[in-house]
Amino acid sequence: MRRLFAALALLVAALPAFAAPASDTWMTVLLEGRKIGHLHETRAVDGDRVTTTQTLDIVLDRAGTSVAMRNEEASVETRAGAPLAFRSRTELSGVASTVEGKRLPDGRFEVRTEVGGQARTRTLDWPDGARLAEGQRLAALRAGSAKGAHYTVPAFDPSAVQIVTLSGLVQGAVDVELPEGRRTLTEVRQSLEIGGGATQATVWTDAAGDAQKMTLPIGGLRLDALACSRACALAPNQSADILTATLAASPRALSANERAGALRYTLATADGSALDLPNTDEQRAEKADGTLRLRIGTARAGAEAPPTRADTAANDWLQSDAPALRELAGHATLGAADAATRMRRLEAFVHGYVRSKDLSVGYASALEVMQTREGDCTEHAVLLAALARSLGIPARVLDGLVYVPQFGAQAHVFVPHAWVQAWVDGRWRSYDAALDGFDAGHIALGVGDGDPWRFFAGLGALGKLRIERVEDVQ
Repeated sequence: MRRLFAALALLVAALPAFAAPASDTWMTVLLEGRKIGHLHETRAVDGDRVTTTQTLDIVLDRAGTSVAMRNEEASVETRAGAPLAFRSRTELSGVASTVEGKRLPDGRFEVRTEVGGQARTRTLDWPDGARLAEGQRLAALRAGSAKGAHYTVPAFDPSAVQIVTLSGLVQGAVDVELPEGRRTLTEVRQSLEIGGGATQATVWTDAAGDAQKMTLPIGGLRLDALACSRACALAPNQSADILTATLAASPRALSANERAGALRYTLATADGSALDLPNTDEQRAEKADGTLRLRIGTARAGAEAPPTRADTAANDWLQSDAPALRELAGHATLGAADAATRMRRLEAFVHGYVRSKDLSVGYASALEVMQTREGDCTEHAVLLAALARSLGIPARVLDGLVYVPQFGAQAHVFVPHAWVQAWVDGRWRSYDAALDGFDAGHIALGVGDGDPWRFFAGLGALGKLRIERVEDVQ
């Protein structure tokens, strides 16, 4: 579930900082009109160096549990927008991850990441044409403020160490209400293509190119950032439950026996927009008449490509090369002769190993889960995937929705969830260590590698997905 919070940080950070020299901008951040935090942006010029910083502080509620998030980013560039260095630090309920990059003499970047106390350093070939904050600002300014002006720039996001394709289309001058009065601003519609998904955002800028308002959808909710005084931005927050908005009601109760077999779903969206969900070896999607039909059941080979080397490799969040994780996996699967048996044992082991089912954990890596033994579905999934990879079994982390008979005061709903896919017997099979295993009540929205910044393919479906019909497949 927790990738939704990481996604919010990336989407806000991906918006270009249209800051003038020596700028210092404070913004209040609202979710559906309720204040959840603040955004602070600065820009400083020292000779030929331009340093842009951005700090996002928010607090969200999830089923009555508060989750605090802080994302700090800094980029150093030349006046012409050439990248020199970047840094990002993200904290979710005290769980921190950092990324630092600096340009080498040959033009490549040395990138150092630290997650769960484990640091990794690698050399990155800088993507052709990629721009940090100042380069993005310059690209937008070159396009101009006339209605119909447009631009596209490959924006490099330091937090995710990936490219966000950022496109802007100028709509013209409009009057905008801000906390401290009405202003005439230039409206720019933006599209952010991230990890196979696209998010639409709108930015309103003043004559100097400074952003005074930003609006974007996330998880079916509306997020606004409005320029105001420091005192306004730092005013007390209000409670805002983001999880409730992401639930999808089931049209009927689904018995355990039904879910143990195969189910056919008819899906649509509240706003009529298209749904594009992945085909997996367990989930087959078919579009017809503005709806999407899914058949979910026993894994059948052929819908997904076989694993690649990346599916068994260690990464920042699945530290499968850590000796402690390898030892734990060996202990959990002692005597198991094949991958199928090992995965069943790992699934049962992780279910019992994570003792505290805690919604307040930020987003923990596999090593951190091994040490704390607490978390919710995401922590179960990253630990299970890392243990599988440590044994040489290809594994991925899936995000989606799962049916539960009761969630709080709501009965028969699908809630955001994470589980694991592993390559077993020539096909991708799912395993759910947080619940009682995988069943047909799981709807996959995206497939990833455990990195919280990769959760974008299905993000647009959250909050607006409607389950119109569920049929038992004989």
